[in-house]
Amino acid sequence: MRTRGIMESHFQREVGALYRDHHGWLRGWLRKKLGNALDAADLAHDTYLRVLSTGRAPQADDSRRYLARIANCLVIDLFRRRHIETAYLETLAALPEPVAPSPETRALVLEALIEIDTLLARLPAKARTAFLLCKLEGLGYREIAEQLQVSVSSVEKYVAQALRECYVVQYGSDA
Repeated sequence: MRTRGIMESHFQREVGALYRDHHGWLRGWLRKKLGNALDAADLAHDTYLRVLSTGRAPQADDSRRYLARIANCLVIDLFRRRHIETAYLETLAALPEPVAPSPETRALVLEALIEIDTLLARLPAKARTAFLLCKLEGLGYREIAEQLQVSVSSVEKYVAQALRECYVVQYGSDA
């Protein structure tokens, strides 16, 4: 038990040093990339949260590259979220006012759309395409196989893979 406490203390010191040595640089790097100091500060904070959640600090000579890699993924996530939000708000703007959902419903739908996008982004391209063609376009496996130029059994595997990911997101991997 004492060894674990020593390791945690060492990790906390490493992350503290990482923060002191590179936080200003990271915020500046993000500010240049985003053109916005507030988003840069938020993503710099989130980057260090990710480092903490991994339980390991990078080697000293790899610190900036490690932080930039994490931050860049967070920038991509931010842009994807904003793209989804913009598309959803544009769709809502086209609805007549009596049909428009409440702000609470909008927030829930937007959160669900972002979760779905995250799930789909984790899938290989063919599995994602097969799943969307099946579920959104209503195509049969043979039609999907022709479009993707793969066998029907491959389409079955792709759709099963996507459904398995949906199940894990909904119920967890232990369910």
